[in-house]
Amino acid sequence: MFRSFTTLWKKWRASRSAVRQLDALLAIADADAPYAERSDWLIELAHWIHRRGKLDADATPSATAPDAPLRAPPEHARVRYLLHVLDRNPAWKANVGAMVRKLLRESDSITLLCDAGMPVHSGLFGALIGRVQAQLIPPAPNRRDLAALVTLMFPATHDPEWIATLPRDLLARLQALIAEPAALQPGAAAELTTVSASSPADDSAPGARAAAPAALPNEFSLDLLTALHNLTCQISSTGLSPTVRSRLSSEDARVAVEKLSFFRLTRAMLAVENARDAGEPARLLQEVAWLRLLLDDCRKATDDVFAHLYRHGVRVDTVFQVLRMRMRIVRAERLLDAWMAADDPSTQARLVAELVQANQKSQSVAYLMRSNFALLSRKVVELSADTGEHYIARDRAEYLTMLRMAAGGGLVTAVTVYVKFGITGAHLPSMIEGLFAGINYALSFLVMHFCHFSLATKQPAMTAPTLARELDGANESAGRARFVSSVVALIRTQAAAVLGNVLLVFPACLAIQLVCGWLFHTNLITPAKAHATLQSFSLIGPTPFYAALTGVLLWASSLFAGWADNWFVLHRVEDALAWNRRLRMTLGAAGAARLAHFCRTNVAGVWGNLVLGMLLGLVPAIVSAVAFHFEVRHVTLSSGSIGVALGVLGTATLKSGELWWAVAGVASMAVLNVTVSFALALHMALRSRDLGRKDVRPLMRAFWRRVTRHPIDLVWPIRRGRATDQEG
Repeated sequence: MFRSFTTLWKKWRASRSAVRQLDALLAIADADAPYAERSDWLIELAHWIHRRGKLDADATPSATAPDAPLRAPPEHARVRYLLHVLDRNPAWKANVGAMVRKLLRESDSITLLCDAGMPVHSGLFGALIGRVQAQLIPPAPNRRDLAALVTLMFPATHDPEWIATLPRDLLARLQALIAEPAALQPGAAAELTTVSASSPADDSAPGARAAAPAALPNEFSLDLLTALHNLTCQISSTGLSPTVRSRLSSEDARVAVEKLSFFRLTRAMLAVENARDAGEPARLLQEVAWLRLLLDDCRKATDDVFAHLYRHGVRVDTVFQVLRMRMRIVRAERLLDAWMAADDPSTQARLVAELVQANQKSQSVAYLMRSNFALLSRKVVELSADTGEHYIARDRAEYLTMLRMAAGGGLVTAVTVYVKFGITGAHLPSMIEGLFAGINYALSFLVMHFCHFSLATKQPAMTAPTLARELDGANESAGRARFVSSVVALIRTQAAAVLGNVLLVFPACLAIQLVCGWLFHTNLITPAKAHATLQSFSLIGPTPFYAALTGVLLWASSLFAGWADNWFVLHRVEDALAWNRRLRMTLGAAGAARLAHFCRTNVAGVWGNLVLGMLLGLVPAIVSAVAFHFEVRHVTLSSGSIGVALGVLGTATLKSGELWWAVAGVASMAVLNVTVSFALALHMALRSRDLGRKDVRPLMRAFWRRVTRHPIDLVWPIRRGRATDQEG
């Protein structure tokens, strides 16, 4: 029994790469077989095309073509060999062609043409469950659905690439194989030539092939037209819904509904169909041009809707509907291009490649997670970009202002440090101690917020979204120059903020301890606690790891701040407060408006600071209780703690190694707090713009050129005239 199980397991593993021989496949091809058997035969043929290995020597002379690339995909050689074998066996060729034609005729292609790659569920978990089920239970070949057949035939991620790059000679031979025999007769070709010549448009024009679909309607052309009709109806229905119409631009909002592009779209599609049925090529070209213009207007309208969403709050289901509508508009344009270029096999191949790729994405769990993360990133980034702009000093006046704000933050942090020592000295239970520490941090952060002070390490998570907004124009030289200038200004600002915090919190904490020792002859912490503090900050130990985790908490607080801002704007709380009857009677109309504006301006800052304080207090206690020991390592708080310890231990500590190892540890905190929080925020910002490494490399090269030419700009702002010159 064990031997039979082992044999079955070996056969199961071997079946993954097992492929039938081509001669055996072509010999059993039967155009009159049931649909499931014909589908299974075509799937086996696709597996043979994917097979790795050398072909027969007879295929070598025919495996190359004048327009073939030097390093063509191996699938091209196999397709060429397949056609070579079929040309040598006319009976096989006729049977295979009839089988493929019959299979395509009996399959429903609307799902593939309209729905492939389109999101189905607005909720992440619903879509995730559906895709996991699709991975575990692949479709059966007896389903009369072309999307299921494509899924089984082209599972590899490189399939769209080799399909789109098929040489023209192979495409022409494949088209001849699939075409009806009557379409290849001389009389039909003469009729096609006559109708095409009657078109007034020049053959080189984009719409010159309009007569082809009008003169020779085939099954694929009809499927494309049906899919176009379906897509335009869906686009029109979504565009005319209150969710979209209420978020159009001010100009479109004042236009009557019957004059909107979404309303005219279905009529334009019907006009295209009528012109095609009437066999009028000139009229067809005009109607297709009008349909393209309306689709372009609809796409611009979706941009207005997205702009409205990011200004006035983001709702997930609304973003889902508008995003799907935009994808349908793009798909309709692709199908229209393919329908108008019915006699261009390269255009048809590119469409098939796009459909295969879209079908793979619609079933990929990884793509679902990436796309949802990009959508979430866009939501957070857009809401945080305006806040982050205040934390970037672009000139000397703003730079000095940031130094003053950071100095004020350092003074407030000095009080926070001593309160923290008082809480830890009470020896409370870990969760209670974490709660009180969080309240201490939150109150100090709120004081900084309302006094317009600055905490250095909280800034990077808010400033990275501002850089992401400038990435929209990074494909041009002027946009890259603006982005590089913003990055340099950000680094300079962070250095000023850290310097201002540390240079004030350290002497302030040291001075408080020295004054207490001189007046009251007592230490605010014990010498043992001072030694333990210095040792806990040592660079040799877990300090860098704790500092990196603290950077993660700093970044997480920006997410909560963005969520609070979005909730406030989405639910129009500002308008509700400004027009509240009892508030207007109590404070007056102007007072209620000022209160509403105050809440709108401070909701993100207040909520973000409250969450950050509680995260810094409670997360270490929770993680230490359930996982591993974790302590907050914040550069400003730790610098103040070193000042307290130095005041307790005296000048003799200057000669000890533990002090300087602690100073090195604080330096690593400054780097890791800022770097980790900024890297996470910037990564989210890049994902929101769907930018990869290849898109970032030109920006990094421009940044390093700027730094090597003007390194002083990283620590002190240059004049605007010089900045303009170097951008040029």
